[in-house]
Parts: sequence; C-alpha cells; structure tokens
Amino acid sequence: MSSSSLPISPTRFASALSSLSVSSLNAKAAELHNSIVHLRKSNAELEEYLEGDPDPELYVAIVDNREVIRRMEERILLVKREVAEVRGAVFVEPLDEGSTEVWERSGTSGNGRRTNGVIGDGGNGGERVGGGDPVDGSRDASEGETRDGEEGVFL
Repeated sequence: MSSSSLPISPTRFASALSSLSVSSLNAKAAELHNSIVHLRKSNAELEEYLEGDPDPELYVAIVDNREVIRRMEERILLVKREVAEVRGAVFVEPLDEGSTEVWERSGTSGNGRRTNGVIGDGGNGGERVGGGDPVDGSRDASEGETRDGEEGVFL
C-alpha cells in the first residue's frame, strides 16, 4: 500500500454500504473473501520461501498481508451485518473457493439451522435463493414468471 493513502475507516465503509443493493453487498463480501484467499496463499508461499532465506522484507510483507486480511475480515462482518441485521435479507457467506452458504437474517433460517439453496419448508412453498432457471424449464421468459405464477427475475 502506498504510504500516502490510508484504507477507508470501518465507520465510513459501513456507512457506504447503505447505498448498495443486497446483491452488490453479497458480491462485495465474495470479492473480499476471494482477496483473503489469495493473500493467505501468498503468505504461505512467502513463509515457505522465508525458511530458506530470512529476508526481512519478506517478513514485513507477511505482517502487512496479515493486517490487510484482518481488515478485510472486519469488512465482511460489516457487510454481513448490513445485509442480515439491518435489512433482514439473505446474506450469502463465502466459505471456500467455489462454495457458498446462504444465511437468512441473523445467520440462520429462523430455526437455528443454516440453509443452503432453499429457505422455508424445503418443499414447493420454499423461497428459491440464488437464481437460475428452474430445472424443469418452467420459466416463461416472455412474461417474466414461471408457469406456477412465480414472479421475479431469474439470473
């Protein structure tokens, strides 16, 4: 990071979140998580190299990366709070590369269990989370609803 620029404060970051849509907030959390994954991988490689060559600059880079990771993790928590607690919407928490977990409201489906994919009773009455066309191809693109009368945008 440049010595002339400082990262945005957590307070300013949190206040900026209110102007973003829930989907943008979930995307921001995924972006931050992806950056954390790459920084951790980089640190592991630097630590391995540091064992053979005790270069003080490598040590400083590792320490700096750990601080950046800490700030990013804090920001993910701020995003999660904005989505789940402030807006009462579904927060999609990135877990590992390529997998996600859907949290409703305060991180559970209301019954203490985490949900993945469907919120509700798991039957036809459940709310579809995520997107995509229904597997049975029942989407009617011309009217923006499924044959079952479900309205919405399916991405």
